[in-house]
Amino acid sequence: MTTALITGIGGQDGTYLSELLVDLGWAVHGVERPGSTHVTDTQITRHIIDLGEPDAAISLIEATDPDYVFHLAGISSVWRSWNEPVLTTRVNGVSAASLLDACFTHQEASGKRVMVINASSAEIFAGSGERRQDEHTRIAPTSPYGASKALSHTMVQVYRARGLEATNAILFNHESPRRPDTFVTRKITKAAVAIARGTQSTLELGSLTVERDWGWAPDYVAAMLAMARHGTGDDFVVATGQAHSVANFVEAAMSAVGIADWRSYVRGDPDMFRPADSASMIGDASKAHDVLGWKPTKTFSEIVSAMVEFDMTEEMAA
Repeated sequence: MTTALITGIGGQDGTYLSELLVDLGWAVHGVERPGSTHVTDTQITRHIIDLGEPDAAISLIEATDPDYVFHLAGISSVWRSWNEPVLTTRVNGVSAASLLDACFTHQEASGKRVMVINASSAEIFAGSGERRQDEHTRIAPTSPYGASKALSHTMVQVYRARGLEATNAILFNHESPRRPDTFVTRKITKAAVAIARGTQSTLELGSLTVERDWGWAPDYVAAMLAMARHGTGDDFVVATGQAHSVANFVEAAMSAVGIADWRSYVRGDPDMFRPADSASMIGDASKAHDVLGWKPTKTFSEIVSAMVEFDMTEEMAA
């Protein structure tokens, strides 16, 4: 039986990926932080481990003996990284280095190939000055989050050069109803529903002009599985190639609940403006299309509508 280890299994991508792999008949092991209670699926073997601790990754890889390791764990908020830069570096960068070294050591000792898929990020390109980014774009992070992801990204390349089949999935923004409401997209969709129902009067946001390439999270999880099945370590951008502003997201969410004059409900909050925020991030996923046969399945409006529909159901159930 194929065995997969997923770090960050309780997050948005981790839950979608674990469900996908269980459906495929794989044995799935999931890593959660101490104190986490997210994963309840009895088909998944849980491991409560802090990968930043010395030797924790080595013990984990020896115990699970995985064919595939999907490293999705990490602090995923750029805003939070500015408040906790040291913790972000430890969680996102050091844990990736520990896991890669453990996989390489296990592969060398056992003779069994271990395939590693690392969740890299578009934020490693934030200061590149290029409007569209691909696998050859200059790495130039502008935040502690981006720098921590750049560390994990380059460590993957270092261990790939040593003989580990390690791949960077350079993920651009991807959303779903499972995105925590600490993220601006979910904050917007929940607010749209609440405003439409009269339980909220305004929506406070930072910059409305920032543009992002927003995709559908299950599509991006499917891309990571395709990378694993590809079997050769490489770097792949995963993106839609289309940019939409925060204002576009608000407009789409408000339209989905029947509100046309959305601007009358939005208020600016200077505290929400992030230092050195890149104005536009758009990915070129041509390589993933050509090599992996991957393409996104949902349009921007369909993604926003799916999130709004979920939040409407949640509001009714509350």
